[in-house]
Amino acid sequence: MNEKVEPFKPSIHGASKDGKRERAFDLSLPALVTGMVTSISSEEATVWLRSSVPVGTKLDISLDIPKTLILESSLKLQLTGTVLLTQTDPARNGKKQLVSLRLDKKFKLLPIPPSIH
Repeated sequence: MNEKVEPFKPSIHGASKDGKRERAFDLSLPALVTGMVTSISSEEATVWLRSSVPVGTKLDISLDIPKTLILESSLKLQLTGTVLLTQTDPARNGKKQLVSLRLDKKFKLLPIPPSIH
């Protein structure tokens, strides 16, 4: 009984045996993307993102609003919007994307509990 044991070779689903070609699948999965909001109004928001998003994508936005002299405690603003326009930044080798969103009318404003130190 001379059985030859082959070492384990991982495989990628959809890849050919020579490993030179892979199949790509379009998927729509929820993801967390963070960025910097540069402007916001009651109807639109503009954000810088490191991840690219296609026009028409629905994004959830969560903003922390800090406590101020007028605002007694911090708040979290949660809203959604649809991507209207995207522009890459050539100065950053296309690694950041300016995204303009049309905001939905519904939003949530939630209290943020004070942190315990």
